Amino acid sequence: MAESKTLKALGDNPSRKEILAHWEPENVDFWKKFGEKIAKQNLYVSTWALTLSFVVWTLWATIAAQLNQIGFHFTDAEIFTLASLPGLVGATCRLFYTYMPAIVGGKNWTLFSTALLLLPIFGLGNALQDTSTPYETFVMLVAGIGIAGGNFSSSMANIGFFFPKSVKGLALGINAGVGNLGVSLIYLTAPILLGMSFGGLFGDPLINAQGKEVYIQSVCYAWAVPTVLTLLLIWIFMDNLPLPKQSPKSMLSIFGNKHTWLMTWIYTCGFGQFIGYSAALMLLLNREFPEVSMAWGAFLGPFIGAGMRPVGGWLADKFDSGSKVTLYSLLLMLISIIVVLIGLQTHSFAMFFAAFLLLFLTTGFVNGASFRMIPYIFNNPFHSSLVTGFTAAIAAYGAFLVPKIFGWAYSNYSMVTPAFYVLIVFTVITIVITWFFYARSNSGIKC
Repeated sequence: MAESKTLKALGDNPSRKEILAHWEPENVDFWKKFGEKIAKQNLYVSTWALTLSFVVWTLWATIAAQLNQIGFHFTDAEIFTLASLPGLVGATCRLFYTYMPAIVGGKNWTLFSTALLLLPIFGLGNALQDTSTPYETFVMLVAGIGIAGGNFSSSMANIGFFFPKSVKGLALGINAGVGNLGVSLIYLTAPILLGMSFGGLFGDPLINAQGKEVYIQSVCYAWAVPTVLTLLLIWIFMDNLPLPKQSPKSMLSIFGNKHTWLMTWIYTCGFGQFIGYSAALMLLLNREFPEVSMAWGAFLGPFIGAGMRPVGGWLADKFDSGSKVTLYSLLLMLISIIVVLIGLQTHSFAMFFAAFLLLFLTTGFVNGASFRMIPYIFNNPFHSSLVTGFTAAIAAYGAFLVPKIFGWAYSNYSMVTPAFYVLIVFTVITIVITWFFYARSNSGIKC
């Protein structure tokens, strides 16, 4: 049997390099004896590196609402545009990052792409200390943050090959879900870092509208040390798993399959809304409920959404149906958006915020369950990996589109209500697609 040949070739004490060269996660004996430990090491380090990437990617979301409080003078349109730029750049980077682990190695690319995070960390931290920094400079720097958003696709494309199909949903859910926690981590730590001078190491404070000293640059600079430590972890514990290099023809083959586009639509409804709301949440709260201080509570939504992502993948594995978990989650998402809208229209913060937390929860379920659907729709693991990367790339444009939709609604209607009408229609269409093509009993696809 192929399994016994593999184990026989490896012997009792193979080197790590030999194990990687004979990687067969579907071989139960190989997995238990050699594969599981190595796969989990890569998963844990990859997950933390991805968490750090989400911290940097959404860092601007915690800063944007502070700008005009500390001496900058930007319009609402400019603020919302800046909030959307990391999403635009990050989503575009994902289109290319998906293929990099196969080209240069998963460990090598993770090391390089994580090191790149130091550029926006220091660049933006420097610019924030001078209130005369022009808007155009912030456009370039904030767009530079977007490179962190690309790391999701390369991380998911790489880590998926380490695990057998039976636990791939949970593994990808952990990598993505805990990685997504970086959004809530920056929301949670930003209020603390604003008040930390670090002994003057990061420069002088600025005075906000309430007359308090704030060290807004600390929100950036403080992440330099964790980034360097992460580089060491990647170097020590991650591996370059031999991955097949995709030809242009094989890459293009996925675009002729309708399920590529259908799954992209579905995943965009989940992750696109998750990351879009994360990017715009503080701005939306400041605009709609200025009387409520949410500096310490804004992290809850992203925290719940990210935390529920592994649960969505686990439920899909448990019930052997990612499509049904996705469908029910989308229905709950639709109800949540409607209640959020009612909370806005009645100016009920309690209703608005409770419904928004539920909305974030549903995005987590959809993200985890829909990603589990892809390997079952695309039986070829390499096509599955390509589709996973592509859907993740397109969905990330939600970080650009949602803030832009909010900005459009405010600019044209002086209210955000029309933006939620657009999101409601989008969710309804997604529900119909999920039910018709995947969740109904005679759809022809069990996923």
